[in-house]
This record gives sequence, structure tokens and C-alpha cells, in this order.
Amino acid sequence: FFAPLRLVYIFPFAFVCVSLRLPTRRWTGKYWKQRRGRRKSTMSAPVLTEPATNGKVVIRTTLGPFEVELWCKETPLACRNFLQLAMEGYYDNVIFHRIVQGFMAQTGDPTGTGQGGESIYGKPFRDEFHQRLRFSHRGLVAMANEGSHTNLSQFFITFDKCDWLEKKNTIFGRVVGDTLFNLDRLAEMEVDENERPVHPPSITSIEVLTNPFDDIAPRARSTPKPEGGEEKKKKKKKAKKKARSCFRLERKQLKRRPFLKSPTLSGHSHLMMFFTIPA
Repeated sequence: FFAPLRLVYIFPFAFVCVSLRLPTRRWTGKYWKQRRGRRKSTMSAPVLTEPATNGKVVIRTTLGPFEVELWCKETPLACRNFLQLAMEGYYDNVIFHRIVQGFMAQTGDPTGTGQGGESIYGKPFRDEFHQRLRFSHRGLVAMANEGSHTNLSQFFITFDKCDWLEKKNTIFGRVVGDTLFNLDRLAEMEVDENERPVHPPSITSIEVLTNPFDDIAPRARSTPKPEGGEEKKKKKKKAKKKARSCFRLERKQLKRRPFLKSPTLSGHSHLMMFFTIPA
């Protein structure tokens, strides 16, 4: 007598459970496979966020200021070098000698040729890479170099994502705030066939707002005078030869690599084969 009554109540309940995937779904193998898959995916794809900054400067230029936050903890060598040179006025009146639309603007060479520069260490310093610092967006400030561990004073600011420069150039800062709009003005500058601005903008001064290095002090800059006139002539000749050899090296590299219109950073060539500079 009670068997038909059980069926009357059990069948509707089972039908509702199956259709709505209520408790019965948790006992299926498919459910647990999905759960395991979700756990694996969340663990294997960590969210990459940039670390916190602990230094800040304002780069004042003829096109307007750039507020730059510095990663002094992640890149202490590059930040210390940049901050001390800025405090010494090394970058004052230095032009942006190379601008590549859609790529970057380069500066930091007092000679304005892209072949000069120095570091506070008296020699080129090593690269500093961090897994959370990537060329993933515009406004990044990075060191220009001629190869691995050849950083001096030249740096560049990116106009867009530049992932082909990963593990090749040290990222030590980023442009923040409304000053990113001045970056657009810099990117729109008219340049000649050699990627040199027709009317080069320049850095007027750099104001250090936050300096985490308490031991940094501006050096007394002195230019030693040679005793005789012959030594002056010799130095001039050597300098000319050096500049010329760098230019020839660029020309040779271009002949070997016809897919490049020009080396990456004025003798600091790090572009990959697929990169082409827009006309």
C-alpha cells in the first residue's frame, strides 16, 4: 500500500534535484574534475602587479613636467646613479636626441649625440631585472645601453608596450599622474630621417622629491686641465676616432641586419627581428 505513495513523492523530488543540479551534482566525477581544474588554473597564473615605489622626482622639460616614481628597492644601482646625477645637475639642459614614434624618447647624453654619458661609479654598471617589472605599458623609464651591463647615464621613456626589451634594459621608474599627457606631446614631435627631433625638446632641471638613499651627496665636479697643448690635440684626436668607430659599427650592424632601419637606442641595439619603425 505504501510503495505507490513513496514513488509519488520520490520521483518529483528526484526530477527537481536532477534538473536544478542540486546535491546530486556534487557526487559526480565531472564536478570534482572542474573543481580541480579551477584550483590549478588559479595557482599557475599569478597576477603580476608592479611593486610599490619608494622614490620620486619631477623631470621638468620644455614640453612640461614628468612626475616619475622610482623603484629604488628593486633597482638600487640605476636609481642611485640617476638620483645623484640629477642632484648634481648633470641632466640640466640635456636634449632628447632621439624620438621613435610608437616606441620611445631617449635622453641623458650631455653631448646630444647619443654616444656620451657617464655613471657615478666611474664605469658602466650592471643590469637589474625584476620579475614584476615588465615593458607592458607606456610611461616606463629605463636605462639605455650598448649591451649587457653597459649602463651609464642615458635613459628612455616608452610610448607603448615594448615586450621585446624584456631582460635587456633595466626598468627603474614610471611616469605617473596627469604628466602622462605631456608624454603624448613628446611622442608627436617632428623628427628627421635619423629619428632626431627637428626642434629637440630638452630637460631644464630635475627636482628630487623623495630620496630613499640618505648617503647620496652631490660630488664636486672638476674638469682637469692638460698641461701642454700637445696633450689637448691627442685627446681630441682620440675622441674623434672613438665616435667614428661607433658610427661604423652601427653601419656594419645595419648591413648584416637589413630588417632594421636603425639600431635601437643610438648604438644600443636591442630590437628583435619583427620590430619595424613606423614611417
